[in-house]
Amino acid sequence: MNEQTMSNDELIGLRQKIDEVDEKIQRLINERADYAVQVAKAKKTQEDNPIFYRPEREAQVLKKVMARNEGPLPADKMARLFREIMSVCLDLEAPQKIAYLGPAGTFTHMAALKHFGKAATTVPLSTIADVFREVEAGSAMYGVVPVENSSEGVVNHTLDGFLSSDLKIIGEVELPVHHQFLVGEHTKVGAISKIYAHSQALAQCRQWLDTHYPNVERVAVSSNGEAARRIKNEWHSAAIAGEVAASEYNLHKLFENIEDTPSNTTRFLIIGREAVAPSGQDKTSILVAAKDQAGALIQILQPLAKHGVSMTSIETRPERPNKWAYVFFIDMLGHIDDANMQAALAEIRPQVKDLRVLGAYPKAVI
Repeated sequence: MNEQTMSNDELIGLRQKIDEVDEKIQRLINERADYAVQVAKAKKTQEDNPIFYRPEREAQVLKKVMARNEGPLPADKMARLFREIMSVCLDLEAPQKIAYLGPAGTFTHMAALKHFGKAATTVPLSTIADVFREVEAGSAMYGVVPVENSSEGVVNHTLDGFLSSDLKIIGEVELPVHHQFLVGEHTKVGAISKIYAHSQALAQCRQWLDTHYPNVERVAVSSNGEAARRIKNEWHSAAIAGEVAASEYNLHKLFENIEDTPSNTTRFLIIGREAVAPSGQDKTSILVAAKDQAGALIQILQPLAKHGVSMTSIETRPERPNKWAYVFFIDMLGHIDDANMQAALAEIRPQVKDLRVLGAYPKAVI
């Protein structure tokens, strides 16, 4: 039965029920918020430097929400609703300032909002190094930086940031990357002669661009957010960017989801200063400086296999300032507190020049 076949009285009755449910939801959300305020007061009383944001706790709550969901809303959408409720409650406890690789409208901006919710104060910065510095200085509580894309690979600037920083990885975000072809209110669609985008976005949409705009100049800029900002008042240009950029700069989507690979996904890291307790489904990331000798990588990998530690990725970067020396960034399933993880790393340490745990943190939930 739909609105067209319902009687007016039936429709009024359903809307009254919705109003009653809305009142209950509002009352319960405020009840939850009141408990959050009480938690904040208790922390301030019991701890000298209380930590209000608990990644492992939030991951556990979201997983429970998804597990008990019965529909008709999909589990992931229900979890996103709870993410926003948790965000406003955390804002009551202690407002969160989050630095991210800007400008506004980038996919990193989208990742920050996805992870922390819209109640968090997000601050765009010009470079990944700036995000690290802002968090190290305590000017921002946490930072969000891209680390790898499923189509284009690793973001080296982020890996290099850990070589000179003591910050920890406290979380991750996996964001499906859908590129939109955007134009401004002044754009003459039939006369587009320039397309702005980040170099990775241009690479991820290469086939589509070759088919639809083969002779139009492609201009690589610092970010997709910058691309969107540039075309706002240009009549002959278009930009490739995401949903947030379209909204941020009031642009029109001429074409949607133009990426060549529909499963295109970017992984982002949340960086902070404190360690994170186990959530039940975790990852651990380490940085290893190997000795300059034959079989150095095997000496690192064998203990992982021996103790049943599953490695999800490994990347190599130059060990500056040493010439022809390298470090390995390794991601593994499990938490640093797990017995098998401890045993594996204990065997690796004597075989390498240095081993540093970059962080143990919850796997991405939504």
